[in-house]
Amino acid sequence: MAEILSPAGSPESLEAALRCGCDAVYVGGRSFSARANAANFSDEELKDAVKLCHIRGVKLYLAINTVILDTQLDECKKAVRYAAEIGVDGLITQDLCLVEIVRRCCPQLEIHASTQMTLHTQNGVMAAKELGFSRAVLSRELPEEIISQLSKLGIETEIFVHGALCMSVSGQCYMSALIGSRSANRGLCAQACRLAVSAVKGQQRYDLSLKDMSVLDVMDRVIATGTSSLKIEGRMKRPEYAAKATDSCFKACRGLDPDMDGLAQVFSRSGFTKGYFEGRTGAEMFGRRDKQDAAVSASVLPKLHELYRSEFKRDTVSFSFSAKQGQPVTLTITDTNGSRFSVTGEPAQSAKSAGTTPEQVQKQLSKLGDTIYSFGGCDCDIGQMLYISPSQLNALRREACSGLDEVRALKNDRSVPFEDADITDFEGGCECDEPKIRIQISSLKQLENVEIEDIEFVIMPLSECERADVRSFGGKLMAALPRFTFDEGGVVERLDALKQRGLGHILATNTAHLRIGRQLGLRVHTDFGLNVTNSAAARLLGEMGAADITASFELKAAQIRALKKPVPVGFIGYGRLPAMLTVNCPIRQAVGCGRCAKRLYDPTGRELPVRCSKGEGYVEILNSDLLFTADKMSDFKGAAFVTLVFDEQTPQQVEGIVRAYKNGEKPQFENFTRGLYYRGII
Repeated sequence: MAEILSPAGSPESLEAALRCGCDAVYVGGRSFSARANAANFSDEELKDAVKLCHIRGVKLYLAINTVILDTQLDECKKAVRYAAEIGVDGLITQDLCLVEIVRRCCPQLEIHASTQMTLHTQNGVMAAKELGFSRAVLSRELPEEIISQLSKLGIETEIFVHGALCMSVSGQCYMSALIGSRSANRGLCAQACRLAVSAVKGQQRYDLSLKDMSVLDVMDRVIATGTSSLKIEGRMKRPEYAAKATDSCFKACRGLDPDMDGLAQVFSRSGFTKGYFEGRTGAEMFGRRDKQDAAVSASVLPKLHELYRSEFKRDTVSFSFSAKQGQPVTLTITDTNGSRFSVTGEPAQSAKSAGTTPEQVQKQLSKLGDTIYSFGGCDCDIGQMLYISPSQLNALRREACSGLDEVRALKNDRSVPFEDADITDFEGGCECDEPKIRIQISSLKQLENVEIEDIEFVIMPLSECERADVRSFGGKLMAALPRFTFDEGGVVERLDALKQRGLGHILATNTAHLRIGRQLGLRVHTDFGLNVTNSAAARLLGEMGAADITASFELKAAQIRALKKPVPVGFIGYGRLPAMLTVNCPIRQAVGCGRCAKRLYDPTGRELPVRCSKGEGYVEILNSDLLFTADKMSDFKGAAFVTLVFDEQTPQQVEGIVRAYKNGEKPQFENFTRGLYYRGII
């Protein structure tokens, strides 16, 4: 049976989930949690939470799942050390520096690859396995057939079965950061997708807001995929939500009908969808939370306290009781796994009339009340005419249960040794005097006025590479791989055909592509989507085969400059930065492809261009203003390259921008941005 994995954003939510039958919980500490605005757990609360879980045979996974800066690596190591010492059952992470920390300092600690790593293909999951992850948390956009395929690869998989859906693929949303410096990858998403962003100019619509998802009512199909863990989203939500969602999932896993109406009342956005699981996208998946939804929730929350008023019975225990004349009474409690604990008490008194009977002993010992145990019987050996008071039996029972708790906690202890190590013990040797220029174009026509002799690489989508005379580029052509795909096998076949025509380089947009590049013998260059923000992650990517790395555009210029560079590091210097990657097109669901203007409109009237992948199965929502850094290149000293990204620009505009970067010119247009390179993220 797959585990039920519940959210615990606070100690109160932890208690609610535990009392409703979860098999595991995931929590965040006060640092490095992708839900930084949840209550989360202090160190002491986290230690107590681990013990509470282990007494119950429940696992606790700690989310250290933000991107980490070089200046935070020591603090991050301390967080991992503490997790190892108190015995958390695993870490959930997206930043590859955690792989380095665990490898070098505590290799016995289990790590799970967060959904923010955009794991959605066989090569992505296998790359995670090769890195040492024991579990891959799959992207929420996958249908059940692909989940089934990925669950057969010899590594645990985890899927979301209930809770909020982000419009963007997890780990690939930068909208909140670009608007207000609140980075989703740092745990501070401002939920810009819930604002009135419209596909129709002048109309107030919510075309980036998805309903919550729930597949609890098709749990038989979910379990049939072979996934290892059923994850409930919701660390930002109330304890009542954790209780209701956990209780409903527990019932669904046992063939009972989950209370879908009750779940919707607790929290939903115009109801639920299971669109991605069933391979569907479109209008039925969109919805928003309104005042009526909130009012219904407020009315039902008090009733839900009954769900977690009492302990969930985790095990059945049996007792063995002995009372002999002149000897201390003894009571031994044993659970179904053989864990046991014995207590002794004062010798029994001589009875004045009738002695205590086995039935009377059993009656007192069976009063397990608000414990995690059910009564499974008692063997009694009582001498003649001995009296043991009910209060003494009650005290012995309480002491025995408490002692068994401690035995169970110790038995389930997962603490592992931690040996400190320097994970940046290398020289930053790949510094460059002046960055080379790379251009990323959307169509071959944009190259008409460009002298490619002055360009290091020309990057194009696969479809454009297939139209090109590959060998005419003299080894300078690089194929940009799809940022999301439901047909990885087809992508590999197309790449192999291009290799036969002379292609030698690919742009990797997620970890799967490093593995594909190695298999095909292609030179791999990594894009911004791998969210590299520290030197340790850069080194590990180099070990995985990356020839060079594009730093996250959420870094400041000074932070890029300060990175140690075990492999060459570059940056995005021009273009419309992608605010969001989504497989659910907001324009298609609103007006249809035939009326597509390739634009969304935010509440202030700004236009957000939409880049269509033309059949690859996803779209990118772009920032309203163009990034421009040609006159700031000295601030990126040491960078190996700068990538200029062109979408709708004419050949003449492309030529002008390339010239500006060669000469360090100032911008000749309005409405440009410096991105996050100077204001940074919170």
